Amino acid sequence: MNLFDNSSNNDGSDNNAAANKFKNNILQPLAERLRPKSLYEFFGQNHILGEDKPLKNMLDAGFIRSMIFWGPPGSGKTTLATIIAGISGYEFYKISAVSSGVKELREIIDKANTNFKYYGKPVLIFIDEIHRFNKSQQDILLHSIEEGSLILIGATTENPSFEINSPILSRVTVFTLYPLFEEDLNLIIDRALASDETIKKKKINLEEDGREALIRYSGSDARIMLNALETAINTAKPDINGDKIILDAAKIEEAYLRTSKYDKTGEEHYNTISAFIKSLRGSDPDGAVFWLAKMLDSGEDVKFIARRMVILASEDVGNAEPDALNLAVSCFNAVNVIGMPEARIILSQTATYLASCPKSNASYLAIDSALNDVKKFPGLTVPLHLRNAPTKLMKELDYHKGYRYDHNYENHFAKQKYLPEELSNKIYYRPEDTGKEKEIKAHLEALWGESKNYRE
Repeated sequence: MNLFDNSSNNDGSDNNAAANKFKNNILQPLAERLRPKSLYEFFGQNHILGEDKPLKNMLDAGFIRSMIFWGPPGSGKTTLATIIAGISGYEFYKISAVSSGVKELREIIDKANTNFKYYGKPVLIFIDEIHRFNKSQQDILLHSIEEGSLILIGATTENPSFEINSPILSRVTVFTLYPLFEEDLNLIIDRALASDETIKKKKINLEEDGREALIRYSGSDARIMLNALETAINTAKPDINGDKIILDAAKIEEAYLRTSKYDKTGEEHYNTISAFIKSLRGSDPDGAVFWLAKMLDSGEDVKFIARRMVILASEDVGNAEPDALNLAVSCFNAVNVIGMPEARIILSQTATYLASCPKSNASYLAIDSALNDVKKFPGLTVPLHLRNAPTKLMKELDYHKGYRYDHNYENHFAKQKYLPEELSNKIYYRPEDTGKEKEIKAHLEALWGESKNYRE
């Protein structure tokens, strides 16, 4: 029956009764009512907020600088920004890059400049989904951040390295927020049941399997979880005695109204991209295409998928098939221009190719090993024969002395040392016996002979 169909009662009493029900249930959503107002009420992100951790230390010292919170929805970015604003006591503005434009941004910046000029206090601005601002919009913030009149807290679900301008990144601290752990979600549930006045008026019995379902289907998103809990409480009927609302797994699942177990920002998101990458690495194009299809069907960002394949092309294929990186980069550029649905074809071509390529992680191991030695031996300098000697003094100091120009020798190879003496026998790059790297290995062995042992 349509609640607002008064055909059954000409006096409209059914309409009035239905309308009164809605009036009596006008409340802020549970997630908003429970939004923490202090760090004491905030659960999760102990890697930055625990004792002697960077953000906690910053706040304890009464020092706040511009920062970016990077993490999935429901991990606490907005809440944390609001708590920090309260702690600081600074004038606080909250905007969303989705709905705000240059005009609003400039008005806040003008207020910040005036405030700083006359009172010496900065203004705090929180920009949700800051990655939605284009380059010119982001650049508007630069001067005020640099002079200190504006303290920026940006929130993004996208990798700041790709979506935030480099000048902004150089002026902020990036804090990574992780999906909430099960223990954090349990604490949030306990707080909801124990402290929310509306819920406390009802006798709620959350069964163990109901609690497990509430956490499992949330995708580690506290907001989604609390919305489902509130829906379950408001729609479930009391037990036969009429005094308790029993929430088991079935009632919780109904509350979620799930259409897919894939949440492109929650745990299943990370599980699925992990399965996709492992299928590519494991040379299974069929597995790769299946997980690719699941991500695409659920609305995953095609640029995110393409970026991961660019990384894999170097990390796991490497010089076993050098063209893999070219195709992966071309894929990223193509899907960025074309978008869905046609992007699925380009992604599929690239995924099946990468999965079918011979594999080598030799380049990946080489740079990590070299970086380890750079940290271990910070005092090593460039050997004299490898240094340029553009001045007379440098020549007198034997810069460049003894260097042999490789193209003057047979096979364009002079066989000289390029590492500091302390590392002269070190081999970082060990080509594999697979794909093109097998040829690379044979070529290097022919050149260096016993000087470099690539077989160890």
